[in-house]
Amino acid sequence: MSRKAMDLTKSVLSNLLVVLLIIFIAGPFIWVISASFQGESDLLKKPASIIPLNPIIDNYRYVFTGQIPESYLSKGQLRSRISQEARLIGPALKNSFTVAIIVLFINLLFATPAAYAFARLRWKFRGLFYNFFLGSRLLPAMAIAIPYYIIIKSLALIDTKLALILIDSALTIPFSIWFLTLYISNIPRDMEEAGLVDGGNNFQVLVYVVLPMIIPALVAASAFAFMTAYNEFLFANFLTKTIASHTVPVVISSISGNPDVSYSLISVCISLACVPPIILAITMRKWLTEGLSTTITFR
Repeated sequence: MSRKAMDLTKSVLSNLLVVLLIIFIAGPFIWVISASFQGESDLLKKPASIIPLNPIIDNYRYVFTGQIPESYLSKGQLRSRISQEARLIGPALKNSFTVAIIVLFINLLFATPAAYAFARLRWKFRGLFYNFFLGSRLLPAMAIAIPYYIIIKSLALIDTKLALILIDSALTIPFSIWFLTLYISNIPRDMEEAGLVDGGNNFQVLVYVVLPMIIPALVAASAFAFMTAYNEFLFANFLTKTIASHTVPVVISSISGNPDVSYSLISVCISLACVPPIILAITMRKWLTEGLSTTITFR
């Protein structure tokens, strides 16, 4: 086989592998979105169609307004397939977004100065505290579930968003500190030293010199904090009791646990739950890519 033929074969195989990978990753999401626009009877047909033949928005209308889709009123369809739990996805989305966005800002507020202190300053017990933060992130969630529950209960914060904010912040800040410390450690000191020579203190250097240079890392760390808080299930499941504090993972778990729930309504809930992360990824993709790739290069 000639060199040109070998190169062509490698190119075809590589492109084929990429296509298969895209199908493997995006296939379930495409199917869920398609199912959310189909009636239950269309969805249960064999073979099912990945492209809705008669697309409808009735499933979304039911979730937000409570109006039962006509397809569920046809003979043989109305059992308990209309799940009232699906209508909780709206408040759950609000709760999840509220918790996640506050955890994001808490990470930026506390992890940024902590990372600068670990990366640039020399102080007693610096290594001990740094290793403590890293070690705390390695603990499995189940190992700290009961102690956290006891603490939250003693503070009378059961079934509150504040409880989730405190726990999610404790789970994400160690990673943010590590990530930002690594990034700051590899930034040249020249501009910081110039700021100190000009009479600025460490805090002023951090705010006016360092922060503008680490925006990609801040975006990457904040995205990690947001997604961790948004997707957290274990603590949200046993610390929340009502929709006042239920988050998206808890509500979707409750819906999917109903054996008679409509597959279309489950698909609607999953599709809506994916909206905030997708918006986050699209709006921050430039800084996310730069922050993650630069940190990996530093390592």
